[in-house]
Amino acid sequence: MLRIRRVQDDSTPANKTVILEAQSIMRVQFPGLSGDDIDKLPNQLLDPVSYGFVSNLFVAEDARDRLHGLALFLFFSDIKVCYLELVSAAPGTTGRGIGDVLYTRVREEAMALNAEALFFECLPDDPALSPDPDIRAQNAARLKFYERFGARPVIGTAYETPVSDDATDPPYLMVDMLGNAAEPGLELVRRAVRVILERKYETICTPDYVTSVITSITEDPVRLRDYRYIHPRSRRRSQSPHGQQAMPVIVNDKHDIHHVHDRGYVEAPARVRAIWSELENAGMVRRVAPQHYPERHILAVHDARLVSYIRRACKLAGSKTSIYPYVFPVRNAARPPKEQAVLAGYYCIDTFTPLNENAYLAARRAVDCTMTAADLILNGAPAAYALVRPPGHHAEAKVFGGFCYFNNAAIAANYLSRYGRVAILDIDYHHGNGQQDIFYQRSDVLTVSIHGHPNFAYPYFSGFRDEKGLDDGAGYNVNLPLAETITPALYHKVLAEALARIRRFRPSYLVVPAGFDTAKGDPTGTWSNLARDFTEIGRAIGAEGYPTLIVQEGGYRVRALGTNVRSFLGGFSAAQTGIATLTARDPIVRQTGTLNTAALVWRDSVSADDVNRIRSLVGATGYFSADEIAIAAELVEERMAKGRRSGYEFLLAELDGRLVGYTCFGKIDGTEGSFDLYWIAVDPELQGNGLGRLIMDRTEAAMRLMGAISVYADTSSSERYSSTRMFYVSMGFHEQALLEDFYSKGDGKVIFEKVLD
Repeated sequence: MLRIRRVQDDSTPANKTVILEAQSIMRVQFPGLSGDDIDKLPNQLLDPVSYGFVSNLFVAEDARDRLHGLALFLFFSDIKVCYLELVSAAPGTTGRGIGDVLYTRVREEAMALNAEALFFECLPDDPALSPDPDIRAQNAARLKFYERFGARPVIGTAYETPVSDDATDPPYLMVDMLGNAAEPGLELVRRAVRVILERKYETICTPDYVTSVITSITEDPVRLRDYRYIHPRSRRRSQSPHGQQAMPVIVNDKHDIHHVHDRGYVEAPARVRAIWSELENAGMVRRVAPQHYPERHILAVHDARLVSYIRRACKLAGSKTSIYPYVFPVRNAARPPKEQAVLAGYYCIDTFTPLNENAYLAARRAVDCTMTAADLILNGAPAAYALVRPPGHHAEAKVFGGFCYFNNAAIAANYLSRYGRVAILDIDYHHGNGQQDIFYQRSDVLTVSIHGHPNFAYPYFSGFRDEKGLDDGAGYNVNLPLAETITPALYHKVLAEALARIRRFRPSYLVVPAGFDTAKGDPTGTWSNLARDFTEIGRAIGAEGYPTLIVQEGGYRVRALGTNVRSFLGGFSAAQTGIATLTARDPIVRQTGTLNTAALVWRDSVSADDVNRIRSLVGATGYFSADEIAIAAELVEERMAKGRRSGYEFLLAELDGRLVGYTCFGKIDGTEGSFDLYWIAVDPELQGNGLGRLIMDRTEAAMRLMGAISVYADTSSSERYSSTRMFYVSMGFHEQALLEDFYSKGDGKVIFEKVLD
């Protein structure tokens, strides 16, 4: 089974290896590519600002991470156009459908990015342009392949004009309208051709050549060549991108064999049945069958002796009886007892987690379900939900307990960490001691847990705020213990704190051990979250936009459990996909990529109250030093003291009386129409909702009214500020200068410019 995975950078050994293998395939399959173009791939993935486009590398891998093919495509965010640079199977694997699934994945990604079209090049099948019949036959086969998806060459332009007189096989410009029946418009094609020639081929194409090609595009709409190899009715129909599909749910199909009838045992099969019934009736998810995964994934996080003991003891107990710990011989860890029943206390942290044959089988299947969900994330799904029992987040590397045998979330997180940084956000009422123990000395996995304080809540011995990680993991374990009685409002405030910490970590993937025992009336908890609160919790997490794996943990009030899970997933999906319902509790929502602005209040004046409000807003972003925060506040004071003579203009956005974003800008003295963007900041809880783009659009409109021609912005060149640089690029800014070592050694100032229309 192949997976199609996006490779974001070379920060992990697995990613570094696959990039090297991809470069090897490129050298073999594309001998015309220059060595420099191939060698720059790792840097191209990391630095979109320097290249003027975002590079996306998709690889087709098997379960052993062996590379079978790759696709590299570029996204020109300022004009909403994608460009497929290359797609190829590995040598010896052509004809197996690998190119088909890769190109399909590229199209899905282009649609998810709301691109107007997907452009690429294909060598010609015209004898006048391709004189070698063997090469021409290969070219025709490729053109036939793309015709199946509706992609065809642009005709009636000079795009095929060779750069040099002796060149053969000049490429056609291909256009895939991504399911749109209309042909591409004149301005769309001209914009696309300009960025392709000026940014991708900047060292090859002269300005005169670029101008000659662009001016040759005169028809509106631009004509595409008629279908030559297939009948139009037989072409592939566009599939919905991942972001528009129902969330995949992997249900543990063996969970119900683990049914302990002992009085007071709340971890029962009714939990999964209640959740699935609610989700299925709502029609908001699609069920995906679990795949089987080898035990090596479990052994990657759990001690082999623990895994072996659970397997042996469960088999010994059989399916009719259970072994419970009753003696805890942990004082002499070097000399464990031999009797299996006594040995239970050597590996277990409590007296109520039973060992029996069905417990092992159900726990083993829960791992399969969670790993299946993790692979869906790697395949491009924006989110997946492992609906499993028994739960897992109390299982540590060497012990089990709390109804948990294997740590499903930690196993999946460890697996995902091979391909990028992972954050775990545990929202169960009880501390996620398992994840803390497993990742306590690692910096590639951030563990965050919001839970009842261990002085009254299980597991009692861990989850304190001062447990912050050890050695390499120092600072990468965050515990947010709360009081026995709290309000939902306080919970949401602490959740915002947790998400802000995760945002600073900049993970590639988010794993959410999702416990719903924070609900009102849960027999194992003391808090009071209702369905509407779970909607808000899901919305806050989904708005972060990370590829997210949700793993079922606690939640034992069966009567309300299904409703609470549905509410959580509904809020999460609405925020992640940009589709939400306007409510009094959340009046600012994303709708098809834009903001509903009815509830926002805008103003361009400042008052004394804004000094502290702006100080708090800038500080909450987590990006600025104390000195920088003080400067932001001082600019407000100067504007109040001097008015417009200060040179500082403001635009502020408020929501329900709360400052949620602002800009500070002004004309640069001694220039004609040049403006500086001094500050832009957005409330961390609302980042990712398009608010920053909206504030920037309004700021540029205000600048134009003041006579602005160009606007300048600057930021740090460090990796931490890569998202800021990408934001400026997405807004149409271009890098004009880099002042090396400006802030400190190795941390330069990047200066951007945007010429206003």
